[in-house]
Amino acid sequence: MITLDRELTLEQVEALLFENEKLAVSAAARKRVEDSCAFLAEYSSDKVIYGINTGFGPMAQYRVPDKDLKQLQYNIIRSHSTGAGEPLPDIYVKAAMIARVVTFVQGYSGIHWSSVALLTEFINRDIIPKVPSHGSVGASGDLVQLAHIALALIGEGEVRHKGRWYKTSDIMKQEGLHPIRIYIREGLALTNGTSMMTGIALVNMIMAGRLVYWSMMTSSLMNEVASSYGDFLDDRLQAVKRHGGQAAIAKGMRDLLEGSKMIRDRKKELYDNGHKDVSVFDRKVQPYYSLRCVPQVLGPVYETLSNAENTVVDELNSSSDNPVVDRENGTVLHGGNFHGDYVSFEMDKVKIAVTKMTMLAERQLNYLMHDKLNGILPPFVNLGRLGLNYGMQAAQFTATSTTAECQTLSMPNYVHSIPNNNDNQDIVSMGTNSALLAAKVIDNSFQVMAIHSMALANAVDALGIQGMLAPATKEFYDDIRGMFPAFSDDKPLYRFVERVTDFLKN
Repeated sequence: MITLDRELTLEQVEALLFENEKLAVSAAARKRVEDSCAFLAEYSSDKVIYGINTGFGPMAQYRVPDKDLKQLQYNIIRSHSTGAGEPLPDIYVKAAMIARVVTFVQGYSGIHWSSVALLTEFINRDIIPKVPSHGSVGASGDLVQLAHIALALIGEGEVRHKGRWYKTSDIMKQEGLHPIRIYIREGLALTNGTSMMTGIALVNMIMAGRLVYWSMMTSSLMNEVASSYGDFLDDRLQAVKRHGGQAAIAKGMRDLLEGSKMIRDRKKELYDNGHKDVSVFDRKVQPYYSLRCVPQVLGPVYETLSNAENTVVDELNSSSDNPVVDRENGTVLHGGNFHGDYVSFEMDKVKIAVTKMTMLAERQLNYLMHDKLNGILPPFVNLGRLGLNYGMQAAQFTATSTTAECQTLSMPNYVHSIPNNNDNQDIVSMGTNSALLAAKVIDNSFQVMAIHSMALANAVDALGIQGMLAPATKEFYDDIRGMFPAFSDDKPLYRFVERVTDFLKN
């Protein structure tokens, strides 16, 4: 059980999403929610406050009579449930609900505690509202997609539970739950904020972090296959470049390669022995950049993802409402905390970083496939008869085309603002679109990494070096071979690609 007071870490979110941990809200957090709601009810009784006794967006110029205030909150939920496209995957919706709860416990939303309690029940029971993938422009937050979550909380719409779709009213009855009541601000609080883009971004950060690990692993095994000299990872080399990410990647690879008998010692082979009579060296004095420059390529990727994680977690633990109910200072503040620029910008950076990581894997894969480049492996790491069998030749097509799609998707989305909402929303973040595009790039990258991992296993078998690998890379090789047995006769590889992709993700 993870108890939320005011903040969650990315590791706690990962446990809630991937390890079936349950969420509880502390007594102190509940009190902040209740105090905020009580203050707003009293404070708004004789004041004009946006979305409490006015219309929404450009309609804020219209005062809403007291007798219609509850209907006003229902209206924003129902009127904004206008999404289109395929439903978002359950994990994104669950992450968005977690992010919404974290926003509410800050105590700046004015929402009634019962809404937070029901949202927490949905999270813990894996009741997932149907949320279409299209709808958010990322200013006023994720109005449309969050409205679909709110629609379920009022007992309407559809939800998925244990792999099946239900009418929300049916699953609530089955689970002994009751729709929320409207008190003062439930509709606006539930729909207004950055929680959808933040939820998707949180999942992206978790998965991108896994990709960095596998990129270090495959790059380490790649250099073992090539019998590279080990000084490209030397800590003295990294120290003179002054980039922490580069040094961290190099250390991670040194740790993975600890105990390897395949990494060569330049000092012993080229410095301590006379070579005056040698005119041409059999082995490359320096390998290709995709092998030798891994710390320099992955270093900025590592730093970019680290910075993005900090920003996304800050967004998670912030209040993204408008207006903000500032009980401590006795006021309600109108502004733009719902704007998703922080998340949108970081997701563009993330997808660029992941694309570069994917390009590195694709180039290393090309090295394995190209016998004229590597000089030690059969074409396409083919373990069968050349000419009759084709090894992983066609799998490279998939990896190359998927990498190309990543490159196209890496064009920035953050700057694609289009005014809308009677020009009230005249500059928007497109944050959820940015997060979804980054998610697609990450998913693609796992597929390329899977094919690269399979090719590496074939390369190890072709060279017969299983017993010379480092313990860490040998375990990785064994894992891949457990899902993808060595083959000489041609066979369909798509199911193996699926298996290895799932393994790398999970």
